Amino acid sequence: MTRIVCVAGARPNYMKIKPVMDALERRGAEVILVHTGQHYDESMNDVFFRDLGIRPPDRYLGAGSGSHAQQTGRVMAAFEPLLDELAPDAVVVVGDINSTLACALVTAKAGPLLAHVEAGLRSRDWSMPEEVNRVATDRLSDYLLAPSPDAAVNLRAEGYREDQIHVVGNVMIDTLLANLDRARQSDILDRYGLPRGGYGLVPLHRPANVDDPAALRGLLKALGEIADRCPLLLP
Repeated sequence: MTRIVCVAGARPNYMKIKPVMDALERRGAEVILVHTGQHYDESMNDVFFRDLGIRPPDRYLGAGSGSHAQQTGRVMAAFEPLLDELAPDAVVVVGDINSTLACALVTAKAGPLLAHVEAGLRSRDWSMPEEVNRVATDRLSDYLLAPSPDAAVNLRAEGYREDQIHVVGNVMIDTLLANLDRARQSDILDRYGLPRGGYGLVPLHRPANVDDPAALRGLLKALGEIADRCPLLLP
């Protein structure tokens, strides 16, 4: 039986790894879920496992918070002996968080095949830590699982072999479809007094937006103008 380690570490990973794990298990693979612990509190971790129906991780690394270097280093130090113990045929990493790059580096040096889900996405903004992580992870990977044709174009332009690139679609759409009926039955709009189809959702979280006072001021001014026309919800 093929043994595959799937890595998740933070909120953005959870909705991506679930459909991948399900598909691998349907095909008879032994899937081992490794949680690095990059996100760990209830509101950023437990609630997503519960809501998305993800089984508890098989292994938990407990990396925790810290600077980019500290966090990446702790994940690498914890993942290296685990990978040696598990001896998988392949490792699947998703997205572009620090855990993604850390586990990709360890895997590339240890020998198992490495697959990157969401390969080829590019912002061209090197001030974003995620851009550094995703570009470096692609360079280390054997299989580049692109979510869209434009992501595949990016990979070809960077010189990757055609046999490495596979346009597989956006796995978050699988998670959306799997949870759509349950979402439609939620009373969340009533609880917040929001009209269906008549409100805006503002996921304002990127450091480039919220850590720069001038950028944040401009965004809040624009949101204030939009809020004159419809209510805005900032989760």
